[in-house]
Amino acid sequence: MRTHARLCTFVLLAAAALAPQLASAKGCLKGAAVGGVGGHVAGGHGVLGAAAGCAVGRHMANKKDKQDKQAAQQQAAPARPAPGQKSS
Repeated sequence: MRTHARLCTFVLLAAAALAPQLASAKGCLKGAAVGGVGGHVAGGHGVLGAAAGCAVGRHMANKKDKQDKQAAQQQAAPARPAPGQKSS
């Protein structure tokens, strides 16, 4: 069992070191903490929970960044008059 946990830890660390998109930890740290605790409580799978939590945290952070970017673009765009109305 310990060998399996060490192997999983090694694989996850190697993947994190080799994947450049994982270098930015925005959302990953919080997700990994929550996922690690959840995985541990669910049956001793803290490492797997942390990995899944990191992936979910990154997804949520990217989704929020995309929404923030769209909101900024909408605010920066000049207001257009509605169809059928004259502009002043």
